[in-house]
Amino acid sequence: MFRIPFLIAVALAIAFGGGIWSTRLALDATTGFGALRIGPWEAFPQAQTADADPYAKSHRANAGKLLYASAEGLTFTATTDMTGERLVASCSYRIRGHTPQARFWTLFAQAPGAASPSLSSDLPQALNSRITLRQPNGEFEITASPTAKSGNWLALTQSGDFRLVLTLFDTPTAGSSGLIDLAMPLIEKIGCGP
Repeated sequence: MFRIPFLIAVALAIAFGGGIWSTRLALDATTGFGALRIGPWEAFPQAQTADADPYAKSHRANAGKLLYASAEGLTFTATTDMTGERLVASCSYRIRGHTPQARFWTLFAQAPGAASPSLSSDLPQALNSRITLRQPNGEFEITASPTAKSGNWLALTQSGDFRLVLTLFDTPTAGSSGLIDLAMPLIEKIGCGP
């Protein structure tokens, strides 16, 4: 007597649970369609507009993030170095070159699924265009490492894989159709271990 209702309840639980799980997996897999890749850096310029695809809109709603208008900013992320190897917090990396034209930019390292770095930390977990030392030609060199380095040091405080997040604010490149010609900073592995 209770067998059929029980089987229906189990089937519905599996269907709803599987649907929710697959939707979460799809949202975590990508920010949306229309990715722009420049070396190891990746951005989704359309994700912040009204023309964004449904996955980008769902990802934005799921993350609860306030996104920038197309002329206000553009966020690039990198999960690999220039050779295609994943970024690992136990290794040290050199980030060098120029950013695309922007009034202001920020750079920080973030573990997958983690929050942005805390401002209360004693370590330099984030850098920006105002505090980064540069050469006379405007080029910079940043060392991302778990151990302290001289010059521009970005502290890697997490463990395992991480991603670099470079946000350009008030940049003409966000609304430009010439995004593919941008030059992004190089990411080179220096070494691993202490």
